[in-house]
This record gives sequence, structure tokens and C-alpha cells, in this order.
Amino acid sequence: MNKEKNNVQVHGNHNKMNHSKMDHSKDEHQDNQMDHQHHHGHINGDHHENHNLHIQHIHHEGHSHNGHHDHKGQGGHEHHNHGNFKQRFLISLPLGLIIMWISPLMGLRVPFPFQYTFPYSDIIAAVLSLILIIYGGNPFFQGAVGEFKQKAPGMMALVSMGIGVSFLYSVYAVIMRYATGLHYMDFFFEFASLILIMLLGHWIEMVALGKAGDAQESLAKLLPKHANVMLENDVIEQRPISELRVGDIVQVQGSENIPADGVIIRGDSRVNESLLTGESKPILKKVGDAVIGGSTNGQGVLYVEVRETGDASFLSQVQRLVADAQNQPSRSEDKARKVAGYLFYIATVVAIVSLIVWWIVFDLQTAISFAVTTLVIACPHALGLAIPLVISRSTSLGATRGLLVKNREAYELTTKADTMILDKTGTLTTGEFKVLQISSLNNNYNEKELLALLAGIESGSSHPIALSIINHSKEKNISPINFDKVEVVSGQGMIGMNKGDRYSLISQKVYGKPIDIKALPGATISILTKNDIAIGVVSLGDELKATSKELIDVLKKKGITPIMATGDNEHAAKAVAEELGIDFRSNQSPQDKYNLVESLKNEGKTVIMVGDGINDAPSLALADVGVAIGAGTQVAIDSADVVLTQSEPGDIESFIELSFRTNRKMNQNLTWGAGYNFIAIPIAAGLLTPIGITISPAIGAILMSLSTIIVAINAMALKLDN
Repeated sequence: MNKEKNNVQVHGNHNKMNHSKMDHSKDEHQDNQMDHQHHHGHINGDHHENHNLHIQHIHHEGHSHNGHHDHKGQGGHEHHNHGNFKQRFLISLPLGLIIMWISPLMGLRVPFPFQYTFPYSDIIAAVLSLILIIYGGNPFFQGAVGEFKQKAPGMMALVSMGIGVSFLYSVYAVIMRYATGLHYMDFFFEFASLILIMLLGHWIEMVALGKAGDAQESLAKLLPKHANVMLENDVIEQRPISELRVGDIVQVQGSENIPADGVIIRGDSRVNESLLTGESKPILKKVGDAVIGGSTNGQGVLYVEVRETGDASFLSQVQRLVADAQNQPSRSEDKARKVAGYLFYIATVVAIVSLIVWWIVFDLQTAISFAVTTLVIACPHALGLAIPLVISRSTSLGATRGLLVKNREAYELTTKADTMILDKTGTLTTGEFKVLQISSLNNNYNEKELLALLAGIESGSSHPIALSIINHSKEKNISPINFDKVEVVSGQGMIGMNKGDRYSLISQKVYGKPIDIKALPGATISILTKNDIAIGVVSLGDELKATSKELIDVLKKKGITPIMATGDNEHAAKAVAEELGIDFRSNQSPQDKYNLVESLKNEGKTVIMVGDGINDAPSLALADVGVAIGAGTQVAIDSADVVLTQSEPGDIESFIELSFRTNRKMNQNLTWGAGYNFIAIPIAAGLLTPIGITISPAIGAILMSLSTIIVAINAMALKLDN
């Protein structure tokens, strides 16, 4: 996998949506200058920095991570969207049935009882066949052209050769009949039945694909068509949701779906977000809590201020992720294309050899029959759809559970992974920091004065550390000191000016000097300095998530070695690592984490990186599989291969299980599709004719379509336990 996404640029962006906590605040939308990328210097840490950021990846020359251009032209499947196969089949059906009615099977002199011939009926069949091949055969020829342009003939080329050879030879046979008066066997019956069966097979395939891709339709249906907008004097006006604007106040009645992402300003109710986030139980929401557009309100009436609309909304991001996942190729699909390419050349060579041999042994008509049958039965549609159908089904299953897979290769690579690097805060632990202790390092400042300074420098921030400090000051009834200026300095932390003095709140590593203080086990340490001299220390801590231990146990059972990489100090990291029983790396900067991933990959390891999608962006991009915990930020979409909409370690376990089941289904379909064709080709060429076993073109087409239906049913059988 080409993962050269390691160059990143950080830009301020207030269009963020942390839907793991959905922590929107009005100030975030009014002031995009508060950039928390380097909050407290904890870009070297692993705290939630998915606030007000946009990370854009500089794609290197030749980089094709998204793989859209690779997917186009694969077996001509992009042309499936150019024609409605149901419509083509229904229009072609009467035409094909007439041709089959007036054309004897296998060109026999005596037609079957259900057939009827009359003078010049063969000419009528030829004319109708010309219409049928132009209309009904068009998508196959278009696909073949695309394949040859890509210099990768395969599925559609085989179909085109089959119908093209049978049509051209049949027209030749009719001309020779009238020119010589001799009987020449035609294949109009087989030609017509082949096109009808092919169109019917594709219609069935498209129905299967449509069912496998219902997740996007389901997500789109979550949004109501209209919203009740509250105007002045509490007047309610109904508007289409397309006309909603940021700042509008919408009223959501009980049992209604919420029309847009926003924040509750009045009312409380339990909200069901199960289809969006995978959270099975309705969540109690009250004033100040954020809600997701598309989630279902419970019994209470909510008044919601709209914060995101259109493409910026959570639901739109989910839909885009699902669409991207279903449009990208994987290594497994590349294998399927290779096999299809081999089949094309094998079928062509075998058909030519069969033509020559049977022409010598019997006659040209018999030879053509075997050659056409070989080309028909070798058509590897089952093989070509084996992988996409499974991926489509898998991405739909994952999306409804909050597992959003952007890169199809993630499935296969996850099953090969032997190492997983995990961020700590917000991934393994709750990230809900509480102030554990404030220590003075200067006799001129007591704990209350330090807290006033800390709350002042954090004022206006929605970062978990900041919120913890601000909430702590409120609990203590201590008013924050007003700073003249507060800004984030890259690699430094929060910097503020007050009465000419320069204050900073930074990590212990950024401070770089020893601190004479007894660290609390598992605590995160931040240093408050005045004019570069430490005056106080604030210790904050969080706790393990409920599913963290279970995840570690599952990883070990799967043979995946877990390593925790955190920017926190060694004491904090060690406390968590010992509780989980895993190896750890402390004081890790983004560069350190990047180097860790790189070194493991150089050792031949297949690495999964799990992080919050902001300060872990470089390592998420470099890892074989990058998993972003918590959806909604642009960086999670850009950097990771997989986005988990909830910040729950248990979802990582679910994704691993989904990967193993998906990979198993892909291998099953790949084995069936390839094995079927390799066995069928020599039989179609007449290898077993001496013992009385032959396959006609029509029977070949039926068997091919049945194989396609089998792989479709197998793909749809993919399940993920709750």
C-alpha cells in the first residue's frame, strides 16, 4: 500500500465535529483562532486535539491512495452505471425471444416443437440480432474497450468476444446459405440467449450490489425532509432542510429525527444515535449537549441551534466515507483482476486451439461451436464481483455500527497485522481529565492564585485539559484572571500575556528542566511558567475505559502485540501500561511515534496505529492501517484508513473481527470464481467430448450466471455479531 502521506500541514479550522463527545461550543464557531494543535505542548502528548484543525496531506508524485483512477476500468465495471440493466433486459427480452423462436437450436435443420421457421426467417433473425447486439450488447462492448485501453483485457472482453463471434459467424452462415444453397449452421439462438442471460445476470448483480450498498440510502433517509424553524415570538415555520442555515433554531418533537447537527438550547430528552455511532442505548441529552443530524429524538421536545449543515455535517461525512470505501480497490481486488486477465488469455488461446483441432477433426461449424462455448463459459463475472460484493456488504455492515472503512486494503492488512500501537488519552483512557493537584513552586503564589492564572490562560478553550481546569475553578468559586492575549505557539503550548508578563502552560518535556515535585501515579503534568520560570504545576488524571482490558486480551489472542505510545510522562504511562499488562513508550512526540511506526515496519512488522486523528496524524498515515478514534474531524478522514465514530476500544475489536470475516468471504469467493473458470474452460473446449460430455454456449452462459449468483449470495451472508 502506498502510504506516503507523511507530509502534513496544519491549518486553523473551526469546522470540526468531535462526535465522540460532540463538544460544540458557540465560541468555536465565532473564533477560529483558538488552535489547540499544540495545546500545553501536548502535540507531544496524546490528548484530544481534534479541535479547530484541518490537516491536509501532501500527496507525493505517483501517490494513489484513494485509488479512484485504479478502480475505473477494472473489468469495465464502471460501465455498469452507464446503463440500466433492468431496462436493457426488459427491452431486449421480446426481441431475443423472437430470435430464439424463429432460429433452430444449434442451427439444426429440424426446429424444436416450440420453434417456428418459415422462408427467410433466418434473414429476419439476422436483422433482429443486429438490433439486439447494438442495444443489448452495448454495455459489454463499452466495457471491453475500456479494458483494452487499460491494456488489461478481462471480463467484458470475454463477453464481447463470445457474443461477437457467435453473431458474426451466424450472419456469415446465412449469407453462405443463399450464396451456395448448402446448409450452414448458425448460432442466432445461442447468441440471443447469451445476451439475455448476460443482461439478466447483470440485473441480478446490480440488485445484489444495491442491497449491499443500502447503508448510504439508509443514512440519507435519516434526515427529515423538513424542519420546524423557530422565528421571533416563538413562531414556528416549516422549511426544507436544504434551506437550514447555521444559527437557526429548530424545534424537534418527540420521535422525530433531528434535522441537522447542533446544540440543545432548551429541553432535554433521550436521543437514539445507534445507526450513526453504534451506541445501542438512547443517550440523555440536555441543554448544552450536541446532537447529530439524523439521530432520533425520544419523548421530550428539543430546541436545537444548528451548527453544521450540508457537506460539513456528520451524516454527510459518514456518507462520503462509505462511498469512498466502496469505490476504492484493494490488493485482493487487484488479485481478482490479475486472475481475470490470465483467464482472458487462457480462454483465447484455448478457443483458438479448440477451433483448429475441431475444424481438423470435424468441420468449421463444430469448431466454431466449441470455440464460442469456451469464450462464453470463461467469462469471469463471478470472479470480478467476488471481491466488490463482499467489500460493499462489509462497508455497509461497518457503517451502521460506526466502523467507517475508507481504504479497502485495511481489511486484508488487519488480518496480517502483528503489532498495534495505541494512543493513551482518549483511546485507552476516558480523556475526561480532572484536576488532581495544584502545586506551587513559588512562595509568591498560593494554590488559589495559580488556579486563577490557569483558568485565565485556558479561558475560551474547549480542550479536555482546559475544560477540567475551568470546571475546577468554578467548583472552587475562583474567577479567572483576564489575559491581554492568549495564543498557541507551535511546539510550545498555551502562551498568554498579562500586565507585561509572559505566562505559558506547557508539558514537562517542553519545559525540559527537572521539577521537584512528587508525581501522582498516572497523572498528566503541565507546568505554568512566568517569564520562563516555573511557578506552579497542575496534575490531571483520567481513567481506563471499560473495554480497554478486553481489547488488549483480544489482541493478544489474535497474535497482535499491543504497544501504548503516549506523550505523557513515564509515571502516567507506566501506571496505565501496568494495569493493562502491555509495553509502552512515554514522552512520545508526533515525530517519536512516527519513528516508532517506521522502525517496526522496517523490521517487517505489519502495523496498526490507533489514535485520535490529530497529533497522531503522521503515524496514522504511515502505519499499514491507521485507525482514528472519534469521527468528525477532517484529519480523521484524511489521515486514517478506518474511522471509529465512538471513542470505544471495543470498536477496535469489532473492526478486527469484521476484517477477519470479510477477508474469509473474499477468499471464498475468489477461490470459487477462479476455480470454476479454470475447470470449466477445458470442458467447454471439448476436452471431455470423447466420453460424451459437452457444454453448449447457452448452457455455458447459464452456468456462468449461476456462479455469479452464488458469490453474490455468499457475500450477502456476511454478518457481524452485535
